[in-house]
Amino acid sequence: MIYNNLPNTTIEVSKICLGSMTWGNQNTEEEGHEQMNYAVDQGINFIDTAELYPIPAHPDRHSVTEKIIGNWFKKNGNRENVVLASKIAGKAEMSKFIRTTGFSRTSIIEAVEGSLERLQTDYIDLYQLHWPERNTNYFGKRGYVHDISDHWEDNIHQVLETLRDLIREGKIRHIGISNETPWGTMRFLEESKVHATLPRTITVQNAYCLTNRLYEVGMAEISAREQIGLLAYSPLGFGVLSGKYLGDRLPQDSRLALFPQYKRYSGTTAMEATQKYYELAQANNLSLAQMSLAFVNTRHFVTSTIIGATTMKQLKENIGSIDVELSDEVLSEIENIHNLYPNPAP
Repeated sequence: MIYNNLPNTTIEVSKICLGSMTWGNQNTEEEGHEQMNYAVDQGINFIDTAELYPIPAHPDRHSVTEKIIGNWFKKNGNRENVVLASKIAGKAEMSKFIRTTGFSRTSIIEAVEGSLERLQTDYIDLYQLHWPERNTNYFGKRGYVHDISDHWEDNIHQVLETLRDLIREGKIRHIGISNETPWGTMRFLEESKVHATLPRTITVQNAYCLTNRLYEVGMAEISAREQIGLLAYSPLGFGVLSGKYLGDRLPQDSRLALFPQYKRYSGTTAMEATQKYYELAQANNLSLAQMSLAFVNTRHFVTSTIIGATTMKQLKENIGSIDVELSDEVLSEIENIHNLYPNPAP
């Protein structure tokens, strides 16, 4: 395994992070524990979750994933060996059954204390805002339409103050953001620069894969110049970049078969691009999944790549990508395909 420091900390995390959003829905608790056991044996020490998980969000199942992880900690007594990340759900339609008060002080405190109880731990290493509370574009939404009545920037100081107080209490150690834009990222960073007592954002968890490289436009420069690391989620585009949906296939119990509403990575142009990447992988004796993950692993702005799997076979292949080294020729051909199909799955 390869390890990186979380930016501006001494905390080492594995270059591959184990995602957990299927546990409690597509995966049972037993299967989640099996995945964690195997991942840790392979050197992974970084696990990401959220109070909203599993996905799709559901009133009867939210926070089940955190409970599964908490039971694993209790059973194994190994909390200190894991760097644990979780998230607060913002004010959005998909999470209104959790709360409707967004990132108010009361909401953040309630969310952290609830996660700590479910995770059966005294602290969370990295606590993240799951998505922006303001009106902006994320989760594949193209373009930005400004709402002149949206003054969310007035709230950022209070959000950081609340997180600072939780850090002082020892309940969280560091903070991150997720599904953020360049403007939002810089506002968080600037607020902590101007007010030295406020915590600095160290990571941003955004989508990044062969068919969605929008992070390279604006955000990658912020990562380099401001030392904020990307935790890349959906590096296989909901499994599309495994190649299993090519040729109009729809495997039984696959994510798209179970949840056809998740079309972000499977539009016509995205599938055409995926076919080209598949052909490139085949020509170089690589699986498409491992080539896709290896590409993400090579990016200078990526602190850790968040993988998710529903079977042990998938998990083993995904973790094995850490040992795949892409040649200059393959990387060059990837750029050629990207130029033909730039970001077809934003």
